[in-house]
Order: sequence, then C-alpha cells, then structure tokens
Amino acid sequence: MRKAAAFGVLFYSLVAVFLQGCYSFSGTSIPPHLKTIAIPVIDDRSGAGIAQFRAELTRGVVNKIESQSPLRFTPSMASADANLEGTIISFSDMPSQLSSKTERALTNRITLIVQVTMTDRVKKKPMFSQSFVGFADYYAGNYAAEQEAIRSCEVQIIDDIFNRVVSGW
Repeated sequence: MRKAAAFGVLFYSLVAVFLQGCYSFSGTSIPPHLKTIAIPVIDDRSGAGIAQFRAELTRGVVNKIESQSPLRFTPSMASADANLEGTIISFSDMPSQLSSKTERALTNRITLIVQVTMTDRVKKKPMFSQSFVGFADYYAGNYAAEQEAIRSCEVQIIDDIFNRVVSGW
C-alpha cells in the first residue's frame, strides 16, 4: 500500500511539473487593435501643492507601460490608439498612530488618490474610469521616511494603473 501511495504522489508531482510548462501567461490582454497610447502629464486638483508628483507619476506610468506591455507611448493624443488621462484628486498626510503618553503622532499616513480614465480612440469608447489609492505610514518628523512613504504611494498607484491597463478587459 505504501508503494502505491508513494507512486501516486510521485506521478502527480511529475504531472504537475510537466503541466506547469504548458501554461503561458503573456502578462497582458490588451485588445490587439491598440498599439499606441498617449499619456498627458497627470493633473493635480488636490489643492495640496504637490505639483512635483505629477511628473513622477506620469513618467512612472509611461515607463511601466512601455517596458512591460506591447503598447508604445506617443506624445500626440490625436494620433494615439488609446488615451490615458489622470488627475490627482487627493493628497493627505495625517496622524495614524498616537502616543498614549503624549497624545502626539508617532506615525503619519500619506494617502494619495488618482482618478484615471482610459479611452479607446479606435473604437471611440471609454475603457475604464477608476480611482487608484496609494498609502504608506512613516515615523512622524522623519523627512526621509516621509519621502519614502510618498514614493511608496506612487509605486502602488503606478502598479495598479498598469495592471488595470493591461488586464482590465
């Protein structure tokens, strides 16, 4: 009985290993008629005076899409197959954990919300309109940690936008 069980485990393990090679994930499911994408600089309507994030977020989305999808960036919205437009709608830096002794913030939380709309210009229809949220905590009063938290929020949002662009169909 033990030999049969051992053989069964070995057999199913080998089958699993061989079948693993049969599956292929291309990483994207972008409609084949979309070849180019225009991404204007992300707008800032947060009122928080964070204009520097506009270029960082835009550059990050462009780089990620160009390096990890078949879409190619074009600066012309008029000639692109798809347009991706974004707006920073909220930026907050609020206490997230208070000290029980001093009632002062131990950590703060950065929250960044970006509204993104993607339009298929070939078929003349909207593809999606969605808000993306990035958040990260940092030790209050630590400027370097604050900057790292902001960067973490940006990376979360860039990754989420990319995932929606390439697999949201």
